[in-house]
Amino acid sequence: MHFGGIYEDEIVGKAYDRRLLGRFLRYLAPYRVLAVASLLLLPLIAAAKLAQPWLLKIAIDGHIVSGKMAGLPQLALWYFCLILADGFLTYLEIYLLQLMGQKVMFDMRMDLFSHIQRLPSSFFDRTPTGSLVTRVTSDVEALGEMFTAGIISIVGDILVLVGIVAIMLWMNFKLSLVTFSVLPVLLYIVFAFRNRMRTSFREVRARLANMNSFLAECIGGMAVVQLFNRQETEQRKFSRLNAAYRDANLPVITWDAALFAAVEALSSVAVGLIIWYGGGEIIRGALTFGALVAFIQYIEKFFSPVRDLSAKYSIMQGAMAALERIFGLLDMEESPGEIPLNPPLSKGEAANANHDALPPLTKGGRGGFTHVETIEFRDVWFAYNDDDYVLKNFNLTIRRGEKIALVGETGGGKTTVTRLLSRLYDVNRGSITMDGRDICEFPLQELRKRIGVILQDPFLFTGTIAYNISLGDRDAQGRMEKAAAMVGADRFIINLPDQYEEEVRERGVNFSVGERQLISFARAVAFDPEILVLDEATSNVDSASERLIQDGLKGLLAGRTSLVVAHRLSTISDADRIVVIHKGEKAEEGRHEELIANHGLYYKLYQLQFKD
Repeated sequence: MHFGGIYEDEIVGKAYDRRLLGRFLRYLAPYRVLAVASLLLLPLIAAAKLAQPWLLKIAIDGHIVSGKMAGLPQLALWYFCLILADGFLTYLEIYLLQLMGQKVMFDMRMDLFSHIQRLPSSFFDRTPTGSLVTRVTSDVEALGEMFTAGIISIVGDILVLVGIVAIMLWMNFKLSLVTFSVLPVLLYIVFAFRNRMRTSFREVRARLANMNSFLAECIGGMAVVQLFNRQETEQRKFSRLNAAYRDANLPVITWDAALFAAVEALSSVAVGLIIWYGGGEIIRGALTFGALVAFIQYIEKFFSPVRDLSAKYSIMQGAMAALERIFGLLDMEESPGEIPLNPPLSKGEAANANHDALPPLTKGGRGGFTHVETIEFRDVWFAYNDDDYVLKNFNLTIRRGEKIALVGETGGGKTTVTRLLSRLYDVNRGSITMDGRDICEFPLQELRKRIGVILQDPFLFTGTIAYNISLGDRDAQGRMEKAAAMVGADRFIINLPDQYEEEVRERGVNFSVGERQLISFARAVAFDPEILVLDEATSNVDSASERLIQDGLKGLLAGRTSLVVAHRLSTISDADRIVVIHKGEKAEEGRHEELIANHGLYYKLYQLQFKD
């Protein structure tokens, strides 16, 4: 395990990208009613805020200074009503914004998850899991913080600022100019901090993704870490990643605190200027005491949204950095041929499904597809990396109902053949055809419905055994128990307390390797595929389980096409043809007896396994 390299999230992007914001606004479009309602509240909130200091001026100049009590209680009541109105309208504003934010975040997460499922396998080969988790969780949450802070309320802050400037200029032009003399300094500070804060936020997001990637890998491989006593080594690596994340946050804290402190200091300077110049104006009779108090109130209300804007600016910077990363992922090219999928059954729907009305296991393809008579690999070349070819000029013809076995040394390209057939990867040169039609012309969903794949390392999802066999598919749910019986998985399932509703923990840790493999066999059978691919599928089951599975598969394989990758040569001696792959090329092909008689590579492999 390591960090750096593939874990390094690239830090790119402009300080401001109008296109990013334009794309983000599309997510707001469905909730334009909430946005409009929020915008309509802003003038009312601004009016409530701006009226409060004006009422204080009237109360002081018209009543308190002159000693007139008549009308003062009414002004106090109006002031109290304005405070209540300000609070209530602000509550509505925040509620609507956060409601809209949650809806937008939901949509973005759904788009990200849907897009991730459609990315090619090569993308996951080079991208750590933690980095993707960060996109879907932390980066989207940064956008939620933007709504919490009130992206639309920035418009309200601007309205308040413009209103305050207009009222102050109208009340006393000279005093206003003196007060606003601090604004050039404020604008310089804000713009000076902008680029520095944006760069810092990018760094924070990148370091967080690195740490999440390392955590996902380390926790997933914890058994290896403990068995080889690598705890201290991994602790040191995590310490460096954790320190990098902490250190990346320090500039953000520094710039944020400095900006807030600068705004606070300039606010105090502005109040001092009002007292100094306004006091002189009062002595000269050019300004009333109420106006001076109103000026102080207005300048405090002026710098309050400015302080908010500085905080919101920090959040906006973080959100912009997150948008760069989110849209960068969404711009990754999807696997060609993907089509929309039907939503899976919920647990309740799966439990209530009418299994008797569903079609039984058949010996043909699913969904009414025409049977594939011939699969042909024509001069196939494939490399995972550049020109390092795993398959070279590979040719193979598979006819309907045949059982073809692939054998050879580890890394020779056997599993790659099955991956190319399922289009987890696309060939570099040559073609793979079904009845003369290139498989790239098939929609992926249609192609993969024809193929059932059983892997050497089965993957189980958190849920129940029933869900892991059917994966929420209605037809597979109806064939579940029959499929389990066919591969012998029902032996242990019926002895469990909850049988098919038995809980499956993360990655199936509460089942043995053999039991997990039997469940994965039942899954493939339940989907009733026309073509079966077994990638060393019996390597993790005991001999008794293997014999039971082989007996069950004989009935299933009848009339079906199967491609079997095996190291145990005893499991494929009855294959119609055995293909020996050596260094990415087809070295031999024939039946078991023929290859033994030829005394070639297959004979040598057979001798190595059965020399005792």
